[in-house]
Amino acid sequence: MLEHFFQYSYCLAEITMLIDPSISSQKYIEDCEICCNPIEIQLEFEAGEAISFEAKSIEQ
Repeated sequence: MLEHFFQYSYCLAEITMLIDPSISSQKYIEDCEICCNPIEIQLEFEAGEAISFEAKSIEQ
């Protein structure tokens, strides 16, 4: 597991999460630990390293 930090655009909170590099392509929804709004997470890994990370609000 790798620790990843990012700023969530909906509430501007600094978020940290553990990501699993053993799965090369991932897409899932996780609630923000600060504001509880859903975040859509998309990840791409190559050779165990993150090559793409996107976190966006699914709230309108």
